[in-house]
Amino acid sequence: MRLRRVLVLAAVAAALVPATAGTSAASATTPHDRHDRHDRREPVRFATFNASLNRSAEGRLVADLSNRDNAQARVIAEIVQRAAPDVLLVNEFDYDAAGRAARLFQDNYLSVGQNGARPISYRYRYTAPSNTGLPSGFDLNNDGRVAATPGTPGYGDDSLGFGEFPGQYGMVVYSKYPIGDVRTFQRFRWKDMPGAALPDDPATPAPADWYTPEELDVVRLSSKSHWDVPVRVGGDGRGDDVHFLVSHPTPPTFDGAEDRNGRRNHDEIRFWADYVSPARGGYIRDDRGRRGGLRPGAQFVVAGDLNADPADGDSYDGAVHQLLRSPRIDARSAPASDGAPEAAALQAGANAAHRGDPRYDTADFADTAPGNLRADYVLPSKGLGVRGGGVFWPRQADPLSRLTGVYPFPSSDHRLVWLDIRP
Repeated sequence: MRLRRVLVLAAVAAALVPATAGTSAASATTPHDRHDRHDRREPVRFATFNASLNRSAEGRLVADLSNRDNAQARVIAEIVQRAAPDVLLVNEFDYDAAGRAARLFQDNYLSVGQNGARPISYRYRYTAPSNTGLPSGFDLNNDGRVAATPGTPGYGDDSLGFGEFPGQYGMVVYSKYPIGDVRTFQRFRWKDMPGAALPDDPATPAPADWYTPEELDVVRLSSKSHWDVPVRVGGDGRGDDVHFLVSHPTPPTFDGAEDRNGRRNHDEIRFWADYVSPARGGYIRDDRGRRGGLRPGAQFVVAGDLNADPADGDSYDGAVHQLLRSPRIDARSAPASDGAPEAAALQAGANAAHRGDPRYDTADFADTAPGNLRADYVLPSKGLGVRGGGVFWPRQADPLSRLTGVYPFPSSDHRLVWLDIRP
């Protein structure tokens, strides 16, 4: 498939208006009054949000966002407006080649004040193809049949990344600051990572043989894509680049004893650990053929729903510790909330046996298994000054808890996570 990139410079769609009286003015988890502050002296708020704006059929997200009355999109937009990030990654946002969904979400939702929240405008946005739902032509789940047509049983499992149609569960980046020359790694093959944790078929004596050699020639590392999105954070547009390194690794579940998803999740996370380490990224090749990782000394922020908790869940071989313990990453400032520990105590179940501190949870998963987890991350490079952060997970007594709720969620089972960073 020919790689198509959509980099859109969007005009401001609406003037900002003050919040109306009667809105919740202050919450420990919800910052306010940050809109359009581009002073170089002010911290830049980087955020990630798995917004669950994925749909069951191609084109449905565009249809849902084409007017202003989609209930979920309004709640998602209000969360973004109240958190007011300057640079935002949205995971699980279905991709379309024309970038219509990304534009419509800005024009019809973010640019419209929701429930008294102030509109928020992002002048720049970036979206690109995802491996999800792209047919591989092979039986990647080894069930004895090749599912090559969307809608047939097993199609998602046999695709290059799980999805029922091309672009499902995609990504989009919104930014108040100019976006530079983006590198994408959608087509990087898993087998080209040295020492890759390739899955093994337990029914045979051969090692790492879940995929045939022919399949390994097409199987890609990224279940969606990996993007290096340089953001020029200076207020005058001439400031320093901060590389926004974004992805959405596959959940380490929905497989068998071969643990193909757990191992892929591990190596999708490893990709960024190698990319930011000059001595380890020489094998990397982007979709335009350029080799190597990030240049030494470059500033960066790794962000996304990494589907990996440091202490709990089903991760393979401590996957996220590859980033948390990286000598290039400052992982000391873990965003937290008051709502997450309250939810863990009230929901109990698997949460009662967790080893990790529930203050840092970012996802409200099933109480039976795996329980609530820290799945979403904003991780800056060392040398960037962290000035604060949080997870948008209000306590139930907070009026804004209506935005997160309980299952079935009005927004998403994930929470928006942010850090304020001074480059």
